[in-house]
Amino acid sequence: MGVLDGKLAIITGGSSGIGKSIALTYAEAGANVVIASRTQKYIDRTAEEIKALGRESLAIATDVCIPGQIDNMVKQTVDSFGRIDIMINNAGRGIPTQPTDISVKEWNEIIDLNLTGVFLGCIAAGKVMIEQKHGKIINISSTAGAFGSPGMIHYSVAKAGVIMLTKNLAASWAEHNINVNCIAPGLTATRKVIKWGVLPPDKNEDGTPIPRLLRPLVPKSVAELALFLASPASDQITGELHIIRNHFPGDR
Repeated sequence: MGVLDGKLAIITGGSSGIGKSIALTYAEAGANVVIASRTQKYIDRTAEEIKALGRESLAIATDVCIPGQIDNMVKQTVDSFGRIDIMINNAGRGIPTQPTDISVKEWNEIIDLNLTGVFLGCIAAGKVMIEQKHGKIINISSTAGAFGSPGMIHYSVAKAGVIMLTKNLAASWAEHNINVNCIAPGLTATRKVIKWGVLPPDKNEDGTPIPRLLRPLVPKSVAELALFLASPASDQITGELHIIRNHFPGDR
């Protein structure tokens, strides 16, 4: 028996990286999973991997910045499964840019995706959960939102907003048995970040492995924390920021 047997989870940004790792971890724990991202072919691939684990999955192309598409995602989910037990607001991205180089257009795009998109997902799923009288919402922020990242000021501000959004919704929805928590990962070895070439090696020059707490996170580490927050073990935890990071050279 898995800790999420029979549960239904929606995961935005679920086609790759942390989102995909959460989706597969939830499926392994017994959940049926709805995958949302902008590109249909990528979420279809993840949905097939979930089905291969013996779970049901629905892939819904969604731009989280567009309210109508968020509403459609939630409606299709409820029409297909009848409820939403877990909502993971994970979609987001950062662009390294110096503050004086950020245009208003770029500022708005990053705020829309990383903060407004999370707000829209929370509200749409929250309405369903209020009717159900239960649910768990997990928002993915970043250590940039907790500690700052001068090279990505717009991203940092948006992710800080996600933390405050989480705390306020947790207080507002506690009476409805809705847990709202936030995960703030440090630099994580997703495929995209690996391509940036900024991660330190995982082995010393002599070939011996570097201790795990001195290496960057991997997506599975974040997924395991998200599993805990979705499970009955976290039923009394709400409104909290959960920072997960290692202490490798160059990390903040």
